[in-house]
Amino acid sequence: MTKRVIIAGITGSMGQKCADLIESLTDFELAGVIAPDLTADCPAAKKLSSETKLFIDLKDLTLAADIWLDFTTPQAVFNNTKFALEHHYRPIIGTSGLTETQISKLQEIAAKEQMGGIIVPNFGLSAVLLMKFVQMAAQYFPDAEVIEMHHEDKLDAPSGTAAATAQLIAKSRLEKPLAPAAHVAARGADYEGVKVHSVRLPGYVAHEEVLFGGPGEALTIRQDSFDRASFMQGVKVALEHVSELSELVVGLDKIL
Repeated sequence: MTKRVIIAGITGSMGQKCADLIESLTDFELAGVIAPDLTADCPAAKKLSSETKLFIDLKDLTLAADIWLDFTTPQAVFNNTKFALEHHYRPIIGTSGLTETQISKLQEIAAKEQMGGIIVPNFGLSAVLLMKFVQMAAQYFPDAEVIEMHHEDKLDAPSGTAAATAQLIAKSRLEKPLAPAAHVAARGADYEGVKVHSVRLPGYVAHEEVLFGGPGEALTIRQDSFDRASFMQGVKVALEHVSELSELVVGLDKIL
């Protein structure tokens, strides 16, 4: 049966690439799109089918659909996800910026509504594998720092991927780090002793490097996404499997 999808954030680069992806899939239909700056004559709207409904505000959105695909802003993503769950759209959230407290609240709402969905810090399969590898490395190298590099338009810092990576390292360590804690701005943000540094520059898309250091040796794990097209394989996987979820989970690895 064809699944109907709503894209939130259609005027952004990822929203438009997701629209192209959905149009290419035989089992999915782009039922509607929403963005506060959406107009019928904007470039993003002109590419859409005439059957796709356009919205600029959540309060106006009354549409039968199965999946909510979100690439919006850190300021909008919590309310968007809450709206999706309460209206029984299965959320696939590609927008970063949700706090742990917000995620817990959304998981409570999902349980109450008996809805499954997924929050995805990164749709790049190389990034998903990096997060798996760092969990292994952290067992032997408790001292680690994360450097994430993104394009100049990325609003949140650190990125959701970097924050998730730091959390995984902290949870996977078997010993305390050797390096003393340093609370100076130049050392970056701190998550339980894992320093996180953010770079925002033109020319970059999405890149992450994790540095592990130990007595007499070091290990570097890095992934690079050179084009947003690289995220589409992960989006496709999420679209195909989100209906199988019985709760709101975090991480593409949960459905790989």
